[in-house]
Amino acid sequence: MAMLEVKDLAVNYGVINAVKGVSFEINQGEIVSLIGANGAGKTTILKTISGLLKPASGTITYEGQPIQKQKAPKIVAAGISQVPEGRHIFPGMSVKENLQMGAFLQSNRQSMTDSFEAVYQRFPVLKERLDQDAATLSGGEQQMLAMGRALMSKPKLLLLDEPSMGLAPIFINEIFDIVEAIKEQGTTVLLIEQNAKKALAIADRGYVLASGEVKMSGTGAELLANQDVQKAYLGG
Repeated sequence: MAMLEVKDLAVNYGVINAVKGVSFEINQGEIVSLIGANGAGKTTILKTISGLLKPASGTITYEGQPIQKQKAPKIVAAGISQVPEGRHIFPGMSVKENLQMGAFLQSNRQSMTDSFEAVYQRFPVLKERLDQDAATLSGGEQQMLAMGRALMSKPKLLLLDEPSMGLAPIFINEIFDIVEAIKEQGTTVLLIEQNAKKALAIADRGYVLASGEVKMSGTGAELLANQDVQKAYLGG
C-alpha cells in the first residue's frame, strides 16, 4: 500500500480548473518529484494535500485513511509537514521562536528537546543564530530554517515546494544534499522544484505536470533520459 495516494484530484480557483484529475502515489522512503512549468498546478497539489485547499473532486489517501476533508492541523498531527514556496519565515521573531512554531502540536517537553537537537544536528548554522532575527538570515539560511521548522513536527512525509528558488549555487547544492540526507534518515519526501535536473537526479520517481494534468511519469533516471523532458525542462 502506498503511503500517499492521490486519485483523480481536481482543484478549482473559482472558474479556473487548476488541477484536472491528477493521480499519483508515494511509497514510504521515497523521494518523488513533481516537475512542470509555472502554472502547471504543482503548488496547488501540495496545498491540497496539506489541507490548505479543498478539492473539487478526487481523493487523497494517507496511510490508508482519506484526508481530503481534514483540516490542516490534523494533517500535520498525522505526520505531513510542508515547507512552502518562498520559505515564509516569521520576521521579527528569532530563529529559535521560528523553530518553536513548527512544534506547536507537541506538548511533551522531552519530545520538543529531541526535535531541537535533531534540527541543530542537521543545520548547525541555526544553532549558531538561535537569538538572531530570522529576517536577517541569508536566503540559504532562511531555507534551512523553513526546513528545520517543518522537521520540528517529526513528519513522516515532508512536502517541499521550490526549496532552491532564489538561492546562490553553493546553497542549492547544499539544499539538495540535505533533502537526500532527510530521506536517508527515514522521512519520505514529495519535492516540487523548478530545477528539474537536480530534482530528478535525487528522485526515486517523478511525475511531469502540464496544464493541471500528469503528462508523464517514470523513475528519476528515466525522466532525465527522456528527450521530451530534456527539451521542455532540462535545456536539452
